[in-house]
Amino acid sequence: MKSSISTPKAPAAIGPYSQATVCKGGGLLFTSGQIALDPVSGEVVGDEISQQTRQVLENLQSIIRTAGGSMSDVLKVTIYFKNLQDYPRLNEVYAAFFGDRPPARSAVEVCRLPKDVLVEMDAVVALES
Repeated sequence: MKSSISTPKAPAAIGPYSQATVCKGGGLLFTSGQIALDPVSGEVVGDEISQQTRQVLENLQSIIRTAGGSMSDVLKVTIYFKNLQDYPRLNEVYAAFFGDRPPARSAVEVCRLPKDVLVEMDAVVALES
C-alpha cells in the first residue's frame, strides 16, 4: 500500500525514516520534515531565515519531483519555526515557490529543531494515482 521515495537531490534521512512515502491507492505523498541541509555536503545552509527557507523548499521540491509531482500539487505544509517573528521573511521566499494558489498550512513555534536550524517543513502532496 505504500512505497518510499528517496533522491540524492535532498538530504539523506539521518534516522530510521524515509524522505517521503507514497500511499499508492490514494495518490498521496507525505514528506518527512526537511531542514536547511545541503544534500551534497550535509551541512546547514545559511544562518538567516530566508536562506534556510529557500533550502528547505528546494529540498521539498526535489522530493516531490522525484515522486512525480510539483509544488502546485502540494495540499498542506506544516512549518516549525524557532522564532515566529521570522514569519514575514519566510513568507517572501515561500510565496515564490507556491505562487497565487498556495496550499493550506499550519505554523508553530518550537523551542528547538534538529541541528539548531531556524525552520523545518513537511508537506502532503496529491499525486496522480
